Amino acid sequence: MKHKKIVIAGGTGFIGQAMARYFGKENHVIILSRQVVDNQNNNYEQPLVTAAGGYNITYWRWDGEHVEKHWLQDLDGADIVINLAGKSVNCRYTEKNKSQIIKSRTQATKTIGEAIRQCIVPPKLWINAASATIYRHTTHKPNDEFTGLISEARADNMPYSFFDQLRYRYKKCMIRLKEGRNSERYKELDKDFSVQVCKQWEQALFDQRTLFTRKIALRTAITLGQGGVMIPYCILVKAGLGGYQGNGKQRYSWIHIEDLCRMIEWCYEHNELEGIYNASAPTAVTNAEFMHTLRRITGKRFGLPAFTWMLEAGAALIGTETELILKSRWVYPARMLRSGFSFRYNALEQALADIMSKLPGKKY
Repeated sequence: MKHKKIVIAGGTGFIGQAMARYFGKENHVIILSRQVVDNQNNNYEQPLVTAAGGYNITYWRWDGEHVEKHWLQDLDGADIVINLAGKSVNCRYTEKNKSQIIKSRTQATKTIGEAIRQCIVPPKLWINAASATIYRHTTHKPNDEFTGLISEARADNMPYSFFDQLRYRYKKCMIRLKEGRNSERYKELDKDFSVQVCKQWEQALFDQRTLFTRKIALRTAITLGQGGVMIPYCILVKAGLGGYQGNGKQRYSWIHIEDLCRMIEWCYEHNELEGIYNASAPTAVTNAEFMHTLRRITGKRFGLPAFTWMLEAGAALIGTETELILKSRWVYPARMLRSGFSFRYNALEQALADIMSKLPGKKY
């Protein structure tokens, strides 16, 4: 794909920057970000993609809530708009964080829809990030777009640990005493937060009226590349802690970042594609298989496992949730395969070998 105008909202994170590198040499990429773009003083894993590196790239500051003239003019006439905007879920699910996670995704999506309606020449394709987490926890069969199971019930989405259950029962008891068992907050405790986020995010996309812009939601699995989740994984392996997590049987669906970028190209070039697609390699593995393959690629023979109670304690210490590791995300890209798309990285070992060959040696 060449000579296209591609707008990426929320494009300063790992995935957005990888897309900027992939598309930015032969296309004009416009990045919208809440963050101040400053390569001399930023908190990102590696320097941001810039024109100085030979990329045709423009950065605009965006608050994620309002249509602003300075970037609306770049959206007008764009070929693709990709929306990745949203607060990271790598945090504790406090009431404040939960509210910000939902609002940052749904509001950004609604604002982009509003901006598209103001365009004289609307973008041809709107790709919105979505998550494979929308499917329920399963270890016996994969979820595809046709038969995949989606449930908001808390019990359907996680193998909760003893400490999780204690925390859940304590909250339920306190809210019941203060507000009663018929209160909304009491009922919400029996619902899975992540699934609610995914459903509201997708609904915000498909509720937008964009008559001349195709819309696609990519339910993306864990994305592997030179950054993102690979950094903490490499640190664990290097420290001798690269064993399985939990019981190691939870399914691990993944996609190489290059295939994700190629998927976007494919969606643009095939005008008949629209709706919901799973963005995941067709060959999911278990958590234990993933860690074993990573150890083999990095030459580490041994890795201590992290049992569920250890993960719970560690998650509380660093301010995240065990769901990110323990939920079994097993998805299959049935619609994408039926469309004729071919994955370059089908085998996990092939994908990890490519990624590790490009990471600085100090990472592992």
